[in-house]
Amino acid sequence: MRVSMTMLVVAVLTISTAGPAVARQDRAAAPDPYPAVGAGTNFLDHAELLGSVPEPAWYEANIPFVDLPDREIRDTYYYRWRTYREALKYTGPKDGWIVSEFLGPVGYSAPNGGIVAAAGHHAYEGRWLRDHRYLDDYVDYWLRGSGAGPKPATDFLNKNTTDWAHQYSFWAADAVAARAAVDGRSRFATDRLPELVRQWQRWSPQFDQELGLYWQTPVWDAMEYTAGSYQSPDPYHGGDGFRPTLNAYQYGDARAIAQLFKARGDAAGARPFEQAADALRANQERWLWDDAGKFYKHVMRDDNPGRTKLADREAIGFVPWYFHMPPAANSAAWAQLTDPQGFAAPYGPTTAERRSPWFMRDALNGCCRWNGPSWPFATSQTLTALANLLIDYPAQSYVDRDDYLAVLRGYALTQRKNGEPYVAEAHHPDENRWLYDGKGHSEDYNHSTFNDNVLSGLLGIRPQLGNAVSIAPLVPDSWTHFAAENVPYHGHNLTVLWDRDGSRYGKGAGLRVWLDGRLTHTQAGLAPVRLTIPPRTSADVPELVDDFANVSRTGFPAARASHSYSADPPAKAIDGQDFHLDVPGTRWTSYGSPNSADWLEVDLGVPAPISDLRVVFYDDGGGVRVPTTFDLQYWDGQWRDIPGQRRTPAQPVARQLNRVLVEPAVTTSRVRILPRRADGGAVGVTSFSSWRSPVRGLRASVPEDLAVRAGAVETTTTLQAQQPLRGVRATLAVPPGWSAVPLSSAYAAQLGTGRSLVTRWRVTAPDGLALGERAPIRLLATASGDSGVTSALSSAQTVFDPAAYSTVVWDDTFETDRLASYRVDDTFGEPPPALKVADGVLTASAGTRAGAVLAAPVAGAVRGTAVVVEPRSFAGSAPEDSLFLGQTAGNRDFALAWFNNAGKASGVDVTVAGVRRGDEATGGCCATLAWAPGDRLAVVVENGQLTSWQEHAGRWTLLRSAPIGSVVDPPVVAGWAPALGLRLDAGALTIDRFTVRTRA
Repeated sequence: MRVSMTMLVVAVLTISTAGPAVARQDRAAAPDPYPAVGAGTNFLDHAELLGSVPEPAWYEANIPFVDLPDREIRDTYYYRWRTYREALKYTGPKDGWIVSEFLGPVGYSAPNGGIVAAAGHHAYEGRWLRDHRYLDDYVDYWLRGSGAGPKPATDFLNKNTTDWAHQYSFWAADAVAARAAVDGRSRFATDRLPELVRQWQRWSPQFDQELGLYWQTPVWDAMEYTAGSYQSPDPYHGGDGFRPTLNAYQYGDARAIAQLFKARGDAAGARPFEQAADALRANQERWLWDDAGKFYKHVMRDDNPGRTKLADREAIGFVPWYFHMPPAANSAAWAQLTDPQGFAAPYGPTTAERRSPWFMRDALNGCCRWNGPSWPFATSQTLTALANLLIDYPAQSYVDRDDYLAVLRGYALTQRKNGEPYVAEAHHPDENRWLYDGKGHSEDYNHSTFNDNVLSGLLGIRPQLGNAVSIAPLVPDSWTHFAAENVPYHGHNLTVLWDRDGSRYGKGAGLRVWLDGRLTHTQAGLAPVRLTIPPRTSADVPELVDDFANVSRTGFPAARASHSYSADPPAKAIDGQDFHLDVPGTRWTSYGSPNSADWLEVDLGVPAPISDLRVVFYDDGGGVRVPTTFDLQYWDGQWRDIPGQRRTPAQPVARQLNRVLVEPAVTTSRVRILPRRADGGAVGVTSFSSWRSPVRGLRASVPEDLAVRAGAVETTTTLQAQQPLRGVRATLAVPPGWSAVPLSSAYAAQLGTGRSLVTRWRVTAPDGLALGERAPIRLLATASGDSGVTSALSSAQTVFDPAAYSTVVWDDTFETDRLASYRVDDTFGEPPPALKVADGVLTASAGTRAGAVLAAPVAGAVRGTAVVVEPRSFAGSAPEDSLFLGQTAGNRDFALAWFNNAGKASGVDVTVAGVRRGDEATGGCCATLAWAPGDRLAVVVENGQLTSWQEHAGRWTLLRSAPIGSVVDPPVVAGWAPALGLRLDAGALTIDRFTVRTRA
């Protein structure tokens, strides 16, 4: 039955045979996994320059190749492309690619692991890649996707802002325009002007009208424990202040927005942003420029009526030059860069000047201090600013190109560990060691630029939005040669060679420039030159979607294996990242397996077309080696070999892409790979993916979360055409045992541009599905003449419905005083609060910590018990301001969900026979709780599960699911009394109603 239901659900797309379900559409040639390089030069030995990087074909297709006489800078350049490659994370079809900061997850990131603090750096660095899909997705993640979504306004996540794109300071528009200046795709940038304007405007709550400047908390500049912070009451956060950072970012963004408006011919749209930028520059000069100290400085916002500037110089004072904000007259600030009492250091620059009394205060005592340590984030900003000063400003006497090379070279030498290229969080300014370098956390830390500093600074390739490029190298006079080959620029390949006497490259003496392999410019020296670039649109790289990726490692797709080493679970093979580090790891291995061979399975939960499988094998040269061969199988009630495989390469290769095209495509919900070594040893996989080409010009959408009540739900799906399409067909694929029946047409013979096919469906869940259980739902769409399949993924969840618990066994509306009917337990070992019933309200009040649990004079039911409470108000105390719901047999036996309004969190406590039980019974901790007046809270206990729920605006949402049946038998719990607990530190908790319902 399970197999036939699967085939029934996808019947619109497939034909049923004794073999696999096969897509009806004829498959066109599969797109190449990498963008085409196109015509260019071939002067450098790319393989030698890359060395032993994994998947060298990716670098060959994507990066500009450079040759430099300075070995340390050159090696660091290729190392930093490796770290950038590692940081690319595919998050799924909704947001696509993002650029991660840490290789492993952290608790304060935006959905799927994005952190906005270094997003500007990520865009500047990644703009030189040929494959535009990475930054297309990443920009949209912060402007339109999950990164633009709401976040809690809590101290841990920045209480000043309410969306992830404003968690930290961010120069969004400037970075988007800078990216367009390299790839020439200004249309992509101008299409996002509404979002860029919104991003700029959403900093307005931190704009001070009196000063005409923005204020920021240093920690949300990504800088805790600064020299200025130590002079505030809160050294960790730092005193809120007017800083050269956010004001320069907003200036740069205003200039970029104006530039983009002008690029689309809208001078009127540009004008207010030009005016805002001019005002910011004037106000920064007035309030933040210290003319005596010749530096931009932090000005405390609070308790500083005279707007006195801090005495200390910090590296943030160089940031305004990043955006060409300061006047030329302020160039004296740069004397501090090379001053031994300023920012100069062998492994610098420092983040605070040495003459500051706060320099390196507590910096050796643990992460993270930005009052002296060398910080790649700030170093790369300083280098960008210095290049702007040297190239775009009038000549000055404070710093020169030799200083640029010295700082860049010191930066390269900083990025070493045990003699090998390495970057972590912060480095000692005077010693060859990283200060902040947590194992499994800081490795290959992607929080800065380096390659952009080489390309746009040292080699002077200065991108332009128009049809031009400027070349103004900052290399020292002593350099006899350098090369930048096949730089992706405005849809062309740009090669720049400097060969003083022609002996290095054999192409002639002097500076030479090639465009698409054709010599277009020569000159004898290194004088700056501006060259016209013929207009050309960058090659359009086809959109692809990986249906296996699961960044969260929860739900579906789910990875399983016959055996896994403890540190290498199967979920890491589909986590959207592919790198080959030992720690942290992103791989599954069978190391230590007792089996002669093992398998790795991906369960999609719902059928999807399989046509382009890619696997990268891990090989540590020791216990885990590349397999001799591998099989691929799909599930249709039993495991079968996938037919029609075309493999590249024919035999497995380690640390490179092993691609298997499936022709015709197979539609299935489960795929597994069986890698085998001839000697029976262990194998590993760093990435297992299934890529799909969507129908060009067709967007699919389905409600993100379907709430299933009484076993069924009705929903609608939408297919919208961005171009004329024929034969558009929709299918709603659901898991085995479910059904999806169209209630309106799922086919359109034609769809014009902007027209949609909207289909109503009835989705029915199988009997016996656990409350709160989720199942994936996939909308699949095809069109005549297009081999792609467009998809949208959602989930259905069985949700709490009080009506399903039709027997009311206890209902206290507090119209009368029934307190004597309850058993009062001192579960918390604290004095009980004062309890009072009056005017239809139960009030629990206290002046100090108090708590009690009220057990109702009824029992639960084996088939299921629902406990529902309607709070009128919480006490407003902290840290305890909580309600508890569940079932209890007294102080030694209870299962209670807690709802803490002060901490905005909810979890579960389970105690059996006086022993407090852990995650095996509670399901872990914790869910976010955002209670508002009128919301109801509920707990359901049935089938060995305790689920907690919150109702807001008429919709019940699951908070936690706890497997309490793992520690106490469900019939035993059913006999416990339903209960309401109240716990507070001071004030009064009030309840309108307490109801217990059971299934009939």
